[in-house]
Amino acid sequence: MDDIVDLVRRSLADATDEEFTDRVDAQAAELRRAIAAGEFDNEAFSVGLEVELYAINSVPEPPEPEGDEDEEDDADASERDESDLDDDLSGGGGGSSWDGSLEPQSSSGGSGASLEPDNETPPPEEPGGGADDGSADDDTGDDFGPGEGPSLDVDPDSPLAPDDPEDVDPEEPEPAVEAEAESEDDEPYMDPEAWEGRLTRLPDVVFEGEANKELGLHNAEINTEPNSFDGAGMEVQTTAVEMHTKQARQQASKHNCELVLDAMWTIPPEEGGEEYLSAHEERDGVVLADNMRQAPRYVALDNEALQHAGGSIDFSVPGYEGAFPTILFESLATSIQPHLQIPDSDAFPTYYNAAIRTLGPLLALSVNSPFLPADFYPDDTDGEWLCANTDHELRIAAFEQSVNTSESPKVRVPRDIDTVEDVVDRVVADDLFGPFLREWLDDSERGSLEDRIWEFDHKRGTYWRWLRCVVGGTPVEGASDERSLRIEYRPLPTQPHVKDMIGLQALTVGLIRGLVVADHPVTELPWQEAERSFYAAAADGLDADLSWVTVDGERTTGHGVIFDELFRFARLGLEEQGIPGARIDEYLEPIEERYAAGETPSSWKIDRVRAGLDDGHDLDTAIAEMQRAYFERSRDHHAFAEWL
Repeated sequence: MDDIVDLVRRSLADATDEEFTDRVDAQAAELRRAIAAGEFDNEAFSVGLEVELYAINSVPEPPEPEGDEDEEDDADASERDESDLDDDLSGGGGGSSWDGSLEPQSSSGGSGASLEPDNETPPPEEPGGGADDGSADDDTGDDFGPGEGPSLDVDPDSPLAPDDPEDVDPEEPEPAVEAEAESEDDEPYMDPEAWEGRLTRLPDVVFEGEANKELGLHNAEINTEPNSFDGAGMEVQTTAVEMHTKQARQQASKHNCELVLDAMWTIPPEEGGEEYLSAHEERDGVVLADNMRQAPRYVALDNEALQHAGGSIDFSVPGYEGAFPTILFESLATSIQPHLQIPDSDAFPTYYNAAIRTLGPLLALSVNSPFLPADFYPDDTDGEWLCANTDHELRIAAFEQSVNTSESPKVRVPRDIDTVEDVVDRVVADDLFGPFLREWLDDSERGSLEDRIWEFDHKRGTYWRWLRCVVGGTPVEGASDERSLRIEYRPLPTQPHVKDMIGLQALTVGLIRGLVVADHPVTELPWQEAERSFYAAAADGLDADLSWVTVDGERTTGHGVIFDELFRFARLGLEEQGIPGARIDEYLEPIEERYAAGETPSSWKIDRVRAGLDDGHDLDTAIAEMQRAYFERSRDHHAFAEWL
């Protein structure tokens, strides 16, 4: 821990600012030269996806009967669990996003990826195995490799070297989210009737599989590796999301945890939501949040934000006013982040500016976080008022307010760009947060591009716009080498099912591609209207006042016209990339069906809370009952549209 404190203090020193800034300037100059020379042009488009999740305590199961029959049943169940991993899956192994390419299987292996996730979750590990609190048999510390780390900094292919393991005092207990299981050999770790679906902390052993570490100790991230944007590549993307999510959930379930596909947790841990997010200590003037991953560069970002805010960060949304001594309240929210690599650098501004105009409509279709943890709301909160006035996507407010503490807001809708070099200039001009020097973490020679632009990429990782450009990456077979330019699409919340997430990925990348292929005049919509539409969607979901320019160049606010064009041009973009019509239908139908029904996950949640209030429940109970119903439906169905 002393090493973390020392690194953070060095990060925040004035001398570090100067050295870091000089390096960023030099690296940016080289990037501008290389981009202008065409060195970042590539062969083809490629795609990838990040998925963030959170953990709750699993529903306990009663103990198995003793005897030979029990052993045989266990063996059969083990065989079923292993075989389930292969059902409907055609993809390869894991890996972090944008650090390689998954090869699709031979056509003789079947029709490709399935959109049908397995509903079965393996039972929790028997009590004899114990609930892992993350402290035993783990000497890895919080090492973050490429593609791992919290969403605050985190870019899926950040070249930051692994951090040194934190120093752990063997006499100091780890902060608890859920009490460790206290059980005897033949007793469940909890009475099933007492299950509440509370937020829980993930043991480190869970991250030995497909899950990557995230900002909060309750968070995890699943990444796909990038693939060429074509029929085979989208098949592999589907397989990878499905397989990696399933494997991460199975790994978590062995330790009495369940990873949830949801955009915001609302059932707090036992000690309470605000208490959990506020718990911290100070060492030599450095704030260390108890429930944040103790990676030095992330602790540095936290302390930088706190310094700008005067030691306490305000958070205000309908029904709640509070303040936190750490940025950890950003970890309330989880998201999915599609990526689209653009092979022609000269065309990048056209794609980027078109993507800005899609932020509002796509967010409106995907909203999924209308409630904070139930105990955030004062006891006298009028539940009916809250249902009528809460934002449909509180993730936007949570992320913006957690880190927008410097003079220029770092999280916002980005402005249009005129040239591709603008994406480099924007990073250079952005407020400096938590600078780090590469040699503090890795003193090897700078051989690769990611090594040579290490400091620039660190700063770009804190350029928290809702849409941003990632400069560089690892090769994608048939598409690119390590020098590439891609759009990272950041505002979409995590969805209830794999089908929904793949649908939004296909809709997003297909739409951006289709608008440009058709030379659609969407960029004639003034930037201010695109920004307004985005925040309107965050507030009102599908009822938002949205703005659009039609294919005929006419301004409109009509939802029928806007969403008809969204789906039509997404289909065009997917067709342009050689994706068969039947697969396009399968990708987009879950999102089209929710639009046709006029429902989103957020509106479903609000309706369920209203129903609970009508049944006489108080607000806390109504929110908790809604959340448990969400968990159950996400296990029992394959797409949100099936809930309707």
